[in-house]
Amino acid sequence: MLNHSDALDRMFHALADPTRRRVVEQLGRGSATVSELAKPLKMSLPSVLQHLQILEESGLIRSEKVGRVRTCRIEPKALMRAEHWISRQKSIWEKRLDRLDAYLAEIDAKEKGG
Repeated sequence: MLNHSDALDRMFHALADPTRRRVVEQLGRGSATVSELAKPLKMSLPSVLQHLQILEESGLIRSEKVGRVRTCRIEPKALMRAEHWISRQKSIWEKRLDRLDAYLAEIDAKEKGG
């Protein structure tokens, strides 16, 4: 089983590619078949399938095959994990920047008053 850090690594690796981000954006509008996902992409179907496999292994999408048709959908929980991680990082940096702002204001006040 993947630990939390490994799961984030796979997710961010998957999202690092513009083609895969485009697929995630398309799936954000609703489920789509592999053919529908491949249509706007300028690459072979095997290449599209490789991208979909990486997205599925990262947990960002799920697919289901019914007969000869494979349909993909977004996996919202995976995106929520990434959002949560980014939010925590943002909070940490906002606190650091607030402390820096307070420190610089203190120095400015001392220079003006002293």
